[in-house]
Amino acid sequence: MLLVIAPALAESPLLDELPREAGREINSTSASSTSNTTVVYALTGAPPVSLADNPAPQRVKVKVIDKKFMAVMGALGGAESLRFTTHKLVLDHELAAGAPWVASVPANQRLVSKYAGVYAAELLVAYELKKPHSWLPGDKIIRKLWWAYPAAMAPIHIMNGVRSIRTHAPSCPVAECQAP
Repeated sequence: MLLVIAPALAESPLLDELPREAGREINSTSASSTSNTTVVYALTGAPPVSLADNPAPQRVKVKVIDKKFMAVMGALGGAESLRFTTHKLVLDHELAAGAPWVASVPANQRLVSKYAGVYAAELLVAYELKKPHSWLPGDKIIRKLWWAYPAAMAPIHIMNGVRSIRTHAPSCPVAECQAP
């Protein structure tokens, strides 16, 4: 910073009017007056110097969470909740019917926290893929494909949920199916 300010101050016309030593006295007599005046100058600071007109590089702000992001991730969340809900209902109905392959149904809180954690991880991955990274080669291509995973997984979750909805009761009563 001093390397820029020092040459600018040396070329400044303001310094020619000031004495070179702080606290130096200057006696001046004016031709129109007969009085002798003494003035003491003290250097207090340098005048502001304008620097080069090179602005600092601006960071480009990319809006990551936009309408598209919310729509795609909302569709994925809806598809996962359809799959989760239908599987849970199938297990509840099979347990109530006495199906031997269902010993117990997990608690809702445990399942919700498990699947919410999975969805949060998917959301974070999609967010990080869409966010710009200066250190990542091919970042522009990767950022354009952030939607590929959620778009591929949503139909899979929907198909699993629809299969669970179409689940039929066993063709024979549970008691007869167990008999050898």
